[in-house]
Amino acid sequence: MNSYQKEQSDALDMVRSLLSTFSPEERQKLESEVADYLGFREEVASFLSTHFSRVCTQKCYQSRLSACCTREGIITFFADVVVNALMSQDREINLLLEVLKKPNNGFKCVYLGEKGCLWRLKPIVCEMFLCEHAKKEVFSENRQLKHKWDELKQREKLYTWPDRRVVFDTLESYFIEAGYSSPLMYMHNSPGLLRVKQRALSGTASCKGGD
Repeated sequence: MNSYQKEQSDALDMVRSLLSTFSPEERQKLESEVADYLGFREEVASFLSTHFSRVCTQKCYQSRLSACCTREGIITFFADVVVNALMSQDREINLLLEVLKKPNNGFKCVYLGEKGCLWRLKPIVCEMFLCEHAKKEVFSENRQLKHKWDELKQREKLYTWPDRRVVFDTLESYFIEAGYSSPLMYMHNSPGLLRVKQRALSGTASCKGGD
């Protein structure tokens, strides 16, 4: 198990450990926190399935040329792990943990199985990635689709860009308050994202001072 796989495995263990202690009411409360985000993901999935499924399957998965899935490991936020665990059955989580224990010396992402991604709900970075070939082929024929995709990319920030209260930050905070820590908690570890938070707080303070 390399360092990337260990970080992934540890994060998944942390999430499953805390979720296993939840009462039905506590789990329902956490699920309500992510409900709007899940609605967004359904909309994105529908858009991609309708307009990109044929192009992406032929160009990337079947040919093994994907600029994303051929990487040894992809960026996952701690919130990605939490949301996926909330939606997954135990056997699906066990499968991820088993895969992470195996050496990954191949051409593909450790999470890429014979039928595609092993996550029930794949990381947001993967979901929102479109290669230049795919974008050119689809968007050149329909500019309205390009505008719709740009809109979805902007809406993504409502959940992942911490210049306001966003669900990815909220989920990390929930686990931090419970005593957990992970390198995947980028909302609390990334210097860049911490600067975004600080600028947002400074802007709020300035507005209050001017009232």
